[in-house]
Amino acid sequence: MSEASPIRNVSDTALWVAIYRAMESDRSDALFHDPYARRLGGARGEAIVKAMPNGRSMAWPLVVRVTVMDEILQRCVATGARTVLNLAAGLDARPYRLDLPADLRWLHVDMPEMVDYFREHMAQETPRCRLEFIAADLRDTQRRREVFAQAATEGPVLVITEGLLIYLEADDVAALARDLHDVVQARWWLADLASPALLRYVANSWGHAVQQGNAPFRFGPREGTAFFAPFGWREAEFRSTWDEAWRLNRKPAAAWLWRVLSWFQPRRKVEAGRRMSAIVLLESDSAASAS
Repeated sequence: MSEASPIRNVSDTALWVAIYRAMESDRSDALFHDPYARRLGGARGEAIVKAMPNGRSMAWPLVVRVTVMDEILQRCVATGARTVLNLAAGLDARPYRLDLPADLRWLHVDMPEMVDYFREHMAQETPRCRLEFIAADLRDTQRRREVFAQAATEGPVLVITEGLLIYLEADDVAALARDLHDVVQARWWLADLASPALLRYVANSWGHAVQQGNAPFRFGPREGTAFFAPFGWREAEFRSTWDEAWRLNRKPAAAWLWRVLSWFQPRRKVEAGRRMSAIVLLESDSAASAS
């Protein structure tokens, strides 16, 4: 593994994030427990964390993301979601580690090699819901729509795209948004969303490693969740990563200094900082009008 490029491709980021889940699970005050994370991340995941600039200290936004998504997911399931469509699911062990209804349908979708890796490492474990594995390259429009049509057969549907959108071009996100609305007819869409400011920040920290590893960060719409409105989605919930880091006590080391400095900044700039990175719940406009 090249020291300058610890990541080989986008799939490697799943190993990286799994180790962050393992690190959080090891804490005495852990926000969640993922007993499978270290096994799934493996030696390569450990090596990526070690090789990335400030690798261990930068776990906080990923831990916040997992925790907040867990909260929103469980609430959506409690209020009626019957199918979870998890796209680019990677090494997400939620169907095994969360308290989910046994009759919940969970579709774990990813590239064939990632699905094979996950199934091999989880072969001895029993999911808590109706877990189905789907190997698919979502860049193939016909195959994507086949998978989406399959998901639509049992709704309401909650879609999860954790750690996916940031790697896509805007046109690809637009096509995905349109198909999730029109083909899946999903009610909710849970995602993490970057901003142009976050892309600039990451370019100065992890940018070289992810770029050289064929996993560059691309999508951070200037208009935020309004990007999705033309495709039938509205913002139902916006959870600032920064605000949630304070709520969950998973702040970066210099958080106190940033907060003090914010007291002397214009309100517009402070608000832009809050919306730099977020976990968002989008709702279909058709579902919203029906309710």
